Amino acid sequence: MKAETISAALADAALQLAETSETPRLDAELLMAHALGIDRNTLVLQQLESVVPNAFSTLLDRRLACEPIAYILGQKAFWTIDLTVGPGVLIPRPDSETLIEAAIAHFKDRSPAKVLDLGTGPGTLLLSALSHWPDAVGVGADQSEIALEYAKNNAKNLGLDARCRFIHSDWTASIDGAFDLILCNPPYVENDAALTDDIRNYEPHAALFAGKEGLDEYRRLIPQLAHHLAIGGVICLEIGAQQAAAVGEMISRNGLHFTVRQDLAGRDRCLCITV
Repeated sequence: MKAETISAALADAALQLAETSETPRLDAELLMAHALGIDRNTLVLQQLESVVPNAFSTLLDRRLACEPIAYILGQKAFWTIDLTVGPGVLIPRPDSETLIEAAIAHFKDRSPAKVLDLGTGPGTLLLSALSHWPDAVGVGADQSEIALEYAKNNAKNLGLDARCRFIHSDWTASIDGAFDLILCNPPYVENDAALTDDIRNYEPHAALFAGKEGLDEYRRLIPQLAHHLAIGGVICLEIGAQQAAAVGEMISRNGLHFTVRQDLAGRDRCLCITV
């Protein structure tokens, strides 16, 4: 009996994944490429008539159980860098790149000297900023020891570890000094929000949920920010698409100013905060 080709296996896998993924064919191709130890482009251009590797079925079963594709692959692309990710860390989302775009727009042809990333996770925003501004240094803070280990390893893998350090901190509790750029993607999901199984069942709830309205962490965080912002600097704070008014009111009450920046889908995504 002739062995099944990769082309046929991908078609079958895409059908199986249609109920659990919004991108079933893409997921199937990424899993197959991972099983083969090659990139997706090489798979599609050169390997479709090859024999299916044994590892593919196990990877497919994991995705059918709704495990996030990024956890299975162990990696997620963000901005211009690739980050190692896994259970215990929030998976970087393209929407969060809006914060880096906002920071670049603020500084224009200048570079921030010092960058702070609050709730750094696997180092997502800090390492993206440092990769863009080669003269900047930074600090990443998180309450999760698991996330901090990922962040340290990512900094080392990207050759950025000499320019940053990571601190276990409840927001700014263990942070000293002022920073030109403060980046933060806090938990902002409502506790009863309808989420897909790959998010609710696998990603860390502490990095997602923030009370009935999704605003609890903003209430704690915003009063701490002004003390750590250098003159001429900016805070780029991620928000949920419907939260600009509520979070903006908190910012104004604390004597700060803000503008709203949209993501690529036109949704409110980032508040750019200045003194």
